[in-house]
Amino acid sequence: MSDAPGYYAHPTAVLDAGCRIGAGCRIWHFCHVSGGAVLGEGCSLGQNVFVADGVTLGRNVKVQNNVSLYSGVQCADDVFLGPSVVFTNVLNPRAAVPRRGDGHYLPTRLAQGVSIGANSTIVCGTTLGEYAFVGAGSVVTRDVPAYALVYGNPARPRGWMSAHGHRLAFDAAGRATCPESNTVYQLTDGRVSRMSPG
Repeated sequence: MSDAPGYYAHPTAVLDAGCRIGAGCRIWHFCHVSGGAVLGEGCSLGQNVFVADGVTLGRNVKVQNNVSLYSGVQCADDVFLGPSVVFTNVLNPRAAVPRRGDGHYLPTRLAQGVSIGANSTIVCGTTLGEYAFVGAGSVVTRDVPAYALVYGNPARPRGWMSAHGHRLAFDAAGRATCPESNTVYQLTDGRVSRMSPG
């Protein structure tokens, strides 16, 4: 395919009938986008990405090589998925027991600005808050709060990150400033909020 539809898809990419692809998307070698998938404007799918029916990507979602997005995954705008990230959609899969439909597929929700490092696994039924940051090689088994830095197997809280991707150091009053944007953040009762625009 070419840029004619308002997006670019490499000739080896498979785009099933019915999929919706926003303007400015770039879809690279050996990708497969299923018919019920929705990609917002400006998304990028690296080599060998699979996007299943029922997956929704917001605007400017960056999916690196070898990522599998299974049914139930919902990504808001500006999400980054590192190489070989895997999402599950069933908690108790068995080859001999059908799990399609009937509520077996659990949703996974990634809020705006979430970043997930290479080779991480996101277990279904979890929600990652705005600008949450998952370190490479992690296994996420529970919800992650906004701006939280988590990593490990299972992933555990390790600190806080700014929207620009910098580790936040909070003072005694629970305030921290991003060194790149000068945005001020407040830590209150184990939750981080943005106090000033950046």
